[in-house]
Amino acid sequence: MRASRKGDALAQLLYDEGIRSQPVLNAIAGTPRETFLPDALKHKAYQNTALPIGQGQTISQPYIVAKMTELMLDSPNKPEKVLEIGTGSGYQTAILAQLFSAVFSVERIKSLQFHAKRRMNQLDLHNIAMKHGDGWKGWTSKGPYDAIIVTAAASSLPQDLCDQLKEGGRLIIPVGNEQQSLLCIDRIEGELKTTTIEAVRFVPLVAGELL
Repeated sequence: MRASRKGDALAQLLYDEGIRSQPVLNAIAGTPRETFLPDALKHKAYQNTALPIGQGQTISQPYIVAKMTELMLDSPNKPEKVLEIGTGSGYQTAILAQLFSAVFSVERIKSLQFHAKRRMNQLDLHNIAMKHGDGWKGWTSKGPYDAIIVTAAASSLPQDLCDQLKEGGRLIIPVGNEQQSLLCIDRIEGELKTTTIEAVRFVPLVAGELL
């Protein structure tokens, strides 16, 4: 996908905010964020802010999308096969699909998943598999994964997701209720090593499925 003038400006803003991965910045610049927003909010597409997409969900702030993706790319195991929990609008999914060989994405709200899948086809991104399901449980049959990204805040660390992470793999997840922290968790010799990245604000990771 080609970068637009607004996309380039957003990428420059993210660089100024500390994002240093050129592949991530290129993906942000070349992805038409307005495609993932309701018509009434398309004029805000290239602002560095989270925006509502319906069903009580949001499209994440571009900085957070870039930061989480950069952390995944920096994993020592050179990840290729990744799991995303919380497809939402599909914006984060589209960024991942440009940087990793295979993306598996789980969304609990059926209508969001339907529209996200349509957007992936419009953008000619075909290395993505999507599932309507409970994000707390992950996608066991397609695992294990080189890296896992969670785009909603879990009240505690989901054990099922940890179990689906390969040796040497990395899990990026916001954890907490009122106060949330973005965690980077590496599986090293069977143990989980946790690094706290920064304070964040996400919608909660809700168990179960919604038609």
